[in-house]
Amino acid sequence: MRSLTGRMRRETSLFAAVLLLSAGMLASCGKTDAEENVQTAGGRTGDGQEVGGQTGDARADGTQTEPVTLVYGSGDFTRINPAMDEHGEINLLLFNGLTAHNGENEVVPGLAKSWEFDEAACTYTFHLEEGVTWHDGEPFTAKDVKFTIETIMDPENASENAPNYEDVEAITVEDDHTVSFRLAAPNVAFLDYMTMAVLPEHLLAGEDMQTSDFFRAPVGTGPYKLESWDVGQAIILTKNESYFRGTPHIDRVIFKIVNDDNAKTLQMEAGELDLALLPPKAAQSFENREEYACYHMQTSDYRGILFNFNNAYWQENRDIIPAICYAIDRQAIVDAVLLGQGMPAYGPLQRNIYNNENVEHYDYNPEKSAEILESAGCVKGEDGIYTRNGEPLSFVISVGAGDQVRVDIAQAAAQQIREIGIDCTVEIPTKVDWNGQIAYLIGWGSPFDADDHTYKVFATGKGANYSGYSNVAVDRYLAQARESDDPQVRAESYARFQEELAKDPAYAFICYIDADYVADASIHGISPDTVMGHHGVGIFWNIAEWTK
Repeated sequence: MRSLTGRMRRETSLFAAVLLLSAGMLASCGKTDAEENVQTAGGRTGDGQEVGGQTGDARADGTQTEPVTLVYGSGDFTRINPAMDEHGEINLLLFNGLTAHNGENEVVPGLAKSWEFDEAACTYTFHLEEGVTWHDGEPFTAKDVKFTIETIMDPENASENAPNYEDVEAITVEDDHTVSFRLAAPNVAFLDYMTMAVLPEHLLAGEDMQTSDFFRAPVGTGPYKLESWDVGQAIILTKNESYFRGTPHIDRVIFKIVNDDNAKTLQMEAGELDLALLPPKAAQSFENREEYACYHMQTSDYRGILFNFNNAYWQENRDIIPAICYAIDRQAIVDAVLLGQGMPAYGPLQRNIYNNENVEHYDYNPEKSAEILESAGCVKGEDGIYTRNGEPLSFVISVGAGDQVRVDIAQAAAQQIREIGIDCTVEIPTKVDWNGQIAYLIGWGSPFDADDHTYKVFATGKGANYSGYSNVAVDRYLAQARESDDPQVRAESYARFQEELAKDPAYAFICYIDADYVADASIHGISPDTVMGHHGVGIFWNIAEWTK
């Protein structure tokens, strides 16, 4: 292992609040007992038990080589449930969809080797790979596909992915290797949505899709299978020798749970991790060092302030949201917090072919903020805070714990909002209260079809519309865009959608964040030009081809 060569030097920030919070977390970080218990390659846990069953390959003389192991610095998991949840990086290793995405984020075959679309019947027919088995040895069939999508569509299961399939009228199993989907209306993103991980009916039929024990011991068809899960410490995967696209080169992948970004950086420095997504400040310390490879990857992953329209505060003060949008100096946040590793954000499609750059960007304009507030009848007090109907303008931005960059962005934005006369503070609750909070530092974004992360996020009542946002014109344009395969029609519809969203903001968009991955230089096969998704998800799209 490489040894720790020194502590990272603290960097100055444009924002005092950001500096204080970041420095405090760095000063207090250190290895937890859980982190001490997981070794990087096979090895033993702290109680002396073996953590790896993979024995490597046999040499000609009959002896065994050591298994090739990759240790990834991961956030924690409460479950692995791709049907209900999104953005699980581990899903790409355990499961397959009927379709997949390649390094250019184009749709390619997955469990389906081919398909056709009958335009008159509005029906997709998929022809499945034969001889594919689940990790437990049972055969994969078309019945598993039907079971998975119907499970997601079932409103009782409350899947945030359900809007992707709401146009499906019927799913027909033609035979073990053929399945068809009849849609009520065209959905040009449907092939993208068939990248959804297929789940085994024989293990999940009759189970509760939110609480089943299966999601702590998942069985898929993917290149890796679950070996063990030590809660809060590590999830250990071993290669699937029967993988239908060929056995992976790396024997074992360990998702080592390291929730704190600063601890993750120190463990990368110490050689306890082989791959990690790090904050920009931390990633810079690994540049130009021959034992590491640094990947600065573009993403479609944006950050912004989500306004909870279910909260009475925004029902009374929705008209001042544009003032908040003008209060944010986005470039200053990109420079100070992201160290230039990103770009200012004004909408959800900036890295999509259907982006409309001519909408209102809400460029930093505190004078415009003041104009909006005063025209709404707000009065500035001696303390510099505006009041409305005798009550001070004040709200809290909630931020999920463990993501220091997101905390820093929220602190910087809150300071800027205070400077225009709205008392804005930041809290880090132990658990997100989606219904009760006033605002949240949200992260979203998709590198795939424009329908993904727009329709289900901004259309009224959809599964990932956590803000309670509703706008009739937005609903209309999003529906028009998903129902047409004519690029001109889609471009016009998405242009109008973005205009309406800018007039009536659901979020105060702040920035897009590049993904800074640091890897052991011995790892080969990472695709550096692939545009990543939310939380930098996507780097493992070709994990079966990696070598170390």
